[in-house]
Amino acid sequence: MEKDIDIKEIQKDLSDYLTKKYGRRIQFAGFAPIPEPAGEKVDDGEKEKEPGLAAIHFDMKPEELKAYLDEYLIKQDDAKEVLATKVCTHFNRIKAFETNRRHKPQESVGEIKNNIIMIGPTGVGKTFLVKLIAKKIGVPFVKGDATKFSETGYVGGDVEDLVRDLVYEAKGNIELAQYGIIYLDEVDKIAASPNLVGPDVSRSGVQRALLKPMEETEVELKVPHDPVSQMEALMEFQKTGKREKKKINTKNILFIMSGAFNGLDDIVKKRINRQGMGFGAEIRSKDEKTQYLKKVKAEDLIEYGFESEFIGRLPVVTVFEHLEVDDLYKILRNPKSPIIMGKKRDFKAYGIHLQFEDQALRRIAENAFQERTGARGLVSAVERVLLKFEHTLPSTNIRHLVVTPAMVDDPAGELKKILDHADDPGQERAFQELLAEEERSLEVSLRQKAQEWQAQYGMRFSDERIKLITRRSVETLTDVDGVVEEIQALHHTAREFAEKFSRRNDLAMSFTEDAIDRLVETVWKEGLDPVEYLGKSFQNYEHGLKLIREKTGKREFSISAEGMENPEQFLNGLIQETYRCE
Repeated sequence: MEKDIDIKEIQKDLSDYLTKKYGRRIQFAGFAPIPEPAGEKVDDGEKEKEPGLAAIHFDMKPEELKAYLDEYLIKQDDAKEVLATKVCTHFNRIKAFETNRRHKPQESVGEIKNNIIMIGPTGVGKTFLVKLIAKKIGVPFVKGDATKFSETGYVGGDVEDLVRDLVYEAKGNIELAQYGIIYLDEVDKIAASPNLVGPDVSRSGVQRALLKPMEETEVELKVPHDPVSQMEALMEFQKTGKREKKKINTKNILFIMSGAFNGLDDIVKKRINRQGMGFGAEIRSKDEKTQYLKKVKAEDLIEYGFESEFIGRLPVVTVFEHLEVDDLYKILRNPKSPIIMGKKRDFKAYGIHLQFEDQALRRIAENAFQERTGARGLVSAVERVLLKFEHTLPSTNIRHLVVTPAMVDDPAGELKKILDHADDPGQERAFQELLAEEERSLEVSLRQKAQEWQAQYGMRFSDERIKLITRRSVETLTDVDGVVEEIQALHHTAREFAEKFSRRNDLAMSFTEDAIDRLVETVWKEGLDPVEYLGKSFQNYEHGLKLIREKTGKREFSISAEGMENPEQFLNGLIQETYRCE
C-alpha cells in the first residue's frame, strides 16, 4: 500500500537539501496552486529598468581616487596610479556614453574594456585595493578563485556564476550589477603548464570560458539545469503567471585578475637578454624580480601559458612590490589600519581600551616580516602578542592596556607583571598620554583635509568640528570618513527641519554651524533620534516666533549654539527682547 504524500514533509526535505547544498541564502518557499498556463506571458525584463549608473553618481578623477587609496594602502604607488586611472576612465567613459546616448544612438564597435591584471606576491594589498575602489565608487564587488572553475563548471557552478553573484551583491538590481567589478584571484593557476605534452585542456578551457564575459555577453540569471533556479522560476510563475527571461549584460562589468605569477620574471629576463636590449645590466635593485616583472609584455604572458585571446582582453598590467619592514610598520601606524583598529575593537567588546607604543609596533612589524607573507603576517604577529591578554583581562577590573615592546618579546611574563600590579598608576598615566597623542596626531591630519572636505560635503569644517570628528573617531573606533558622513547626515537633518519649519510658519528659521555642532554632540552623547529631538526641542518656537513676527515684522531667525543647548531659554530671551524694544 502506497504511503500518502505529506506536502509538509516534502517541503522540509527540500529545504534541508537546498540549505545543505547551497547555504542559507537559498530557501524553499513552499508549494502554491499553479495557475492555468492560459494567458501565460513571457517578460524579457526590458519594460522596467532600475537605476544603475545614476545610482553611482560617479564623477571622480584619477588623482582624487589615488589620494583616497593613499589613505588606506601603504606603498604600491605605481599600482594605485594604474588602478585609479583605468578605473576612473572606465566609469567616466560609461557615464559619457550613457549621457550622450539619446543624441548618438549608434554604439561604437571594437572598444576594449580596461580589464586589468595585477601581478604581485601574497599579502601586498591586491584584494584590499580592489575592495576599496568598489566601495568608494559604490558598485557591487564579487571575488572568485580562478582555480575553482573548469570549462564546463563544477559543483553546480561555472564562470558565469560570478556574473550572477553581482546581482545578489546589488540586492537584485540588475542595472546596477551591470556596472560591477569582478575580481578573480590566482589567475596564474589557469595558465597552461609548459611541461605537458600537448595542450593543457582544463586550464585553457577556463581561459576560453572567460573570454565572452570579459568582453560582452548576456548571462541568464536563471540557470536551466540548476534545481534552485528551476524552483525560483516555478515560484515566480505561481505568483505572476509569467515566465521572465532575465539577463545581465557584461559589456560594462570590469574584470580585474591577480596572481603571484611565479617564474614569470625568468621569462621576462630571458626575453630581455635574448633581444640584447641592455636592461639586464640596469636591473640591480634590491628586488630584482619586481623590476623584471615591471617590464612584462603580452608575449611573456602568452609564453607563461595564457592564450593570446585571453591576454588581449586584459590590456592593463600592473605590478605590486614586496613589503619591507618599514612598510609593515607604516601599515600598523596608519590611523586607518584595519589590523590595529580591529584588535582595538576586539578588546573594546570587553570594555577594555587599547593603546600601542610606537616601538611595540616596530617590533611587531619585524616579527611579521620574518613570516614572508606580507601584510598577512601582521595579523598573526599581533595575535601572538595579545592572545593571552585577550583571554585573561576580561575577567579582571583592568580597563586600559598599553602594548609595550616588552609585551611583544614576552607576552606571558608581562601579563603576570600587569596582573600583579593592576593598581599601578603608571599604567593609567601611560595610556592617557598615548591616547592624547593619538588625538593630537589625528587632529593635525584632519585639519589638512578640511578644505577638501568642505568642497566635497558642502559644509564648514571649523576647528570645533574637527575636534568633534577626532573625539568621535577615537572613542567609537570608527573611520573618520564614516564620522564625517554621520555629521553630514545630521547637518542635512537640521537644514531640512529648519526649511520645513520655515515653510509651515511663513518665516525663515535657520541654524548656525555652531548650533549644528551642538546638535551633533547632544545626539551622539545621549543616543537620541535627531528628528524627534529637534521636534520636541523647538515645538514652542512656532507660537513664539510668530508672536515676534507679528509684533516686530521680523521674519528671519538664526538659532545659535546657545539656542540649541537650551531652546526654551533662548526663545524666552528673544521674546523678552521684543517687549523691551516695544
